[in-house]
Amino acid sequence: MILSASRRTDIPAFYSEWFFNRIRKGFLYVRNPMNHHQVSRIGLSPQIVDCIVFWTKNPKPMFGRMEELKDYMYYFQFTLTGYGKDMEANLPDKEKVMVPVFRELASEIGKERVIWRYDPIVFSEKYSPAYHLETFERYAGLLAGYTEKCVISFVDIYAKNKKNMETSGSVEIGREELYAFAKHMADIARRNGIAMASCAEAVDLEACGIEHNHCIDRELIERLTGYRIKAGKDKVQREACGCIESMEIGAYNTCGNGCRYCYANFSPASVRTNCRLYDVNSPFLCSEPAGPLDKVTRRKTVSLKGEPINGPKQMSVFDLLY
Repeated sequence: MILSASRRTDIPAFYSEWFFNRIRKGFLYVRNPMNHHQVSRIGLSPQIVDCIVFWTKNPKPMFGRMEELKDYMYYFQFTLTGYGKDMEANLPDKEKVMVPVFRELASEIGKERVIWRYDPIVFSEKYSPAYHLETFERYAGLLAGYTEKCVISFVDIYAKNKKNMETSGSVEIGREELYAFAKHMADIARRNGIAMASCAEAVDLEACGIEHNHCIDRELIERLTGYRIKAGKDKVQREACGCIESMEIGAYNTCGNGCRYCYANFSPASVRTNCRLYDVNSPFLCSEPAGPLDKVTRRKTVSLKGEPINGPKQMSVFDLLY
């Protein structure tokens, strides 16, 4: 099983104490976002958790406690963009605080386990293509040697972020300008020893030097664990998403980063309401048990590890399927 922690919220930044508590307890509860009283009990034994993928804009609260994850393999998707507080209201200063945090994390766990995300890219009068390229080049220089890959995406408009995007003055650029922009980014990354990839983008940027990415990445997980991973495409994600299947353990309307482009928070009021329910000792994240109304199901979870990569190769039905 691969744990996704989390596409729905920033667990490292705001809920790391809860997460470490759940690791010690060996299980947690996750509510179905489409059916509040449908609850999954997820086991967290190192024998069944093959890898944990953390998604965060600030992993610093986890520093000093990584030893508690010594029995697990994990890597980080670390978002570091050039936006100011008008777009990412509650983040610390990027160059003074977050770049050093990024470098410290990579120095501790290895650059291959810290993926830089410069996404989503929003274009506006303030955040023009030229602005992004200048900022990206500066950050790429600062992160050279501290990451192997940078992932980009262009903002998607959902009902949940449409109003914020309209009031931010976001604009679209033409296809030719987009290709030129993407190629320039790839050139900058390559000069700094960083591979470029795109996240869930329908547009093909391979001619620009940007491959389609797999954020929950079979190849990387196999490389880190030393085992073949028997998992298919995550059918819950968008068609253009290349991630393999994982177990999502976060909750919507709980992220405190305050990003205007966010699709995971419906409103600031919802976030405030849910955050008041945060209990570091609860098996739920920002939610209270509802007694007999909750239908708790123990999810069947197993290790996805196959044979060791350096061992003898034995063909199986999974090799034909995946």
